[in-house]
Amino acid sequence: MTVRVFKIFRYDPTTGEGDRYDRFELNVENEEQTSVLDALFRIRDGEDSTVAFRCACRVGMCGSCAMVINGRERLACKTIIGDLPPGEITVRPLNHFPVVKDLTVDLQPFFEKYRKIQPYFEPKSDMQEPAIIRPDSEERRIISNHTECIACGACVSSCTMAFWDDEYVGPAALNRAFALLADSRDGLGSERLLRALGEHGCFRCHSEFNCTEVCPKEFSPTRAIKYIQMRALKEGLPWKKIPEPGIDEAIETSVSPSKKPRDEEWSRRRFLSRAVQALGGGSAALLTGLLWASTQGPSLVLRERQWVRVGKLSDLAPGQIHNVTISFDVKDGYHTSRVIRPLMVSREAGAGELVVFQSKCPHLGCTVRWDDRKGLFFCACHGGQFYRDGRVKAGPPPRPLDRYQFKVESGELMVLEA
Repeated sequence: MTVRVFKIFRYDPTTGEGDRYDRFELNVENEEQTSVLDALFRIRDGEDSTVAFRCACRVGMCGSCAMVINGRERLACKTIIGDLPPGEITVRPLNHFPVVKDLTVDLQPFFEKYRKIQPYFEPKSDMQEPAIIRPDSEERRIISNHTECIACGACVSSCTMAFWDDEYVGPAALNRAFALLADSRDGLGSERLLRALGEHGCFRCHSEFNCTEVCPKEFSPTRAIKYIQMRALKEGLPWKKIPEPGIDEAIETSVSPSKKPRDEEWSRRRFLSRAVQALGGGSAALLTGLLWASTQGPSLVLRERQWVRVGKLSDLAPGQIHNVTISFDVKDGYHTSRVIRPLMVSREAGAGELVVFQSKCPHLGCTVRWDDRKGLFFCACHGGQFYRDGRVKAGPPPRPLDRYQFKVESGELMVLEA
């Protein structure tokens, strides 16, 4: 059992007091199985019943418990205390959102911006039957897992442009626009694209990859934004004033001097949007290539997977289940991020048969832990249970635990990154 100190941001608009941090000490029996959300419940139930935070599913699917933990946007339900460095754990609300109380923020501005890009699917009028996009098709690979956004707001919180421009629609909305623009079945392509190119749209992005860094679903909103920019360049679309949603008016093809955005923004947009017409074929191809390169990453092309070192095989005693954390670099366009991923290594006694399991439950992707006393793998979120060999014993998981491909070289256990 260890003692962990939590510094919780407090703000209550009803009292008129300024914001502050309250300090709580918790005895944590098992850091490897306790999430930050579990700790918040213990603080609320046993230390201070007025601590406010938001949560729902507790399995990383609803996005309600997104907050800033140790200076980084995370889902509290998926953040295991044992994965955080020793010392104090600081928890505060998301950036760039009005604070309702303590760790709870008002997401209304987030969804208002979301609506501006028409986030709903509109089928083409001439389609008599639903179009099927095969899972192994190139179109599906381009969209990849960008459709799995849970609207948690973590990407917006990490975005510096969301601080400087209150009207910037943000990476979440633009990611949704990308998922629909890349879908051949959608009938609002041109209108949606023009909305994404508005004054506070995709060209506001400065490609800092902050949103990619913190996305809990592990896709790149930056890549989605670059796709929209590249498509606009290919189609040679001029910058246009986009009407507000709900206003039935023609989309203007020019902007009067009194309505122009700042000079530097206007110049930048005009250059990018008219590059196809203004530049020669070779120069346009080069610029298009630069934008295309910035969209490349694991979600667009099948990048070569790498072998990652787990540790010395001699350190993994037979007859036990070992919880191990691996780390490796992933390059997404020009951005390289460090990925930290837990896994479980099983070595049978005697023959020493080796199996390396992924720590993600195949049902909803929440974390699976080994219970040595019961001799079972457990997914605490929804009651999933697995035998030692990974087979399903109980609960909703649709299949056994996923396994890593592995090899042993010079006494070192290596796994093929998934």
